[in-house]
Amino acid sequence: MKTDLECVLHRRLQKRLGQAIKTFELIEKGDRILLGLSGGKDSLSLLDLLGERMLHSNGYFCVEAVHVRMKNIHYETDVQYLKDRCNKWRIPLHVIETGYEEDRNKKRTPCFLCSWNRRKVLFSQAQALHFNKIALGHHQDDILRTALMNLTFNGTFSTMPVRIRMRKFDMTIIRPLAMISEADLKRWAALNCYQPVVKICPFDDVSNRTHIERVVGEMERLNDDYRHSLWHALHKSGALVE
Repeated sequence: MKTDLECVLHRRLQKRLGQAIKTFELIEKGDRILLGLSGGKDSLSLLDLLGERMLHSNGYFCVEAVHVRMKNIHYETDVQYLKDRCNKWRIPLHVIETGYEEDRNKKRTPCFLCSWNRRKVLFSQAQALHFNKIALGHHQDDILRTALMNLTFNGTFSTMPVRIRMRKFDMTIIRPLAMISEADLKRWAALNCYQPVVKICPFDDVSNRTHIERVVGEMERLNDDYRHSLWHALHKSGALVE
């Protein structure tokens, strides 16, 4: 039985998920959605929240999940644990192993190559299995940090869109957790005792994203409402949908 705290948080998360789906028109009748399941708190939260909504949708849409393992990064992933989490919502899980080769182009960092190859597998799997949408577990903080990174390092006011239709082929990327804060996802993960994925990446502590997180901390101390201001600016500018 859920505690009062868990019930309140669950209602808030499902409410904000529903708001994102409605506001940005993320899910339509007959959608076949492939969910990227890394095994971290964000993707596990997306699995649970979207899986629950799917079961209650009376066949309005369907979800399957894919877990991509990188040969270049040491993983201690419990695949059976991920399968069990998926089975709770009757969601099939596909496990794919891939890797990347080092690139002489300094702009193509290991982080870029890892992310690019993961995305390549997702697209390939989605096309092969005839999905029309890919769901990723990026939350609101990811979107806001990306906006600050682009502004700081690229000189553009843009971010990862909540919904983006691919130009080269018939596929749409959606981010249903876009209106949910990372803090709420951390609370949800703790209440649900999510089993963490152990990975060793030598680049985790030196990325620009890590530096931006420190900047965000300072902005929050300057203005408690910074999150809503930046989100409103992105929404108003049309940066959240492409």
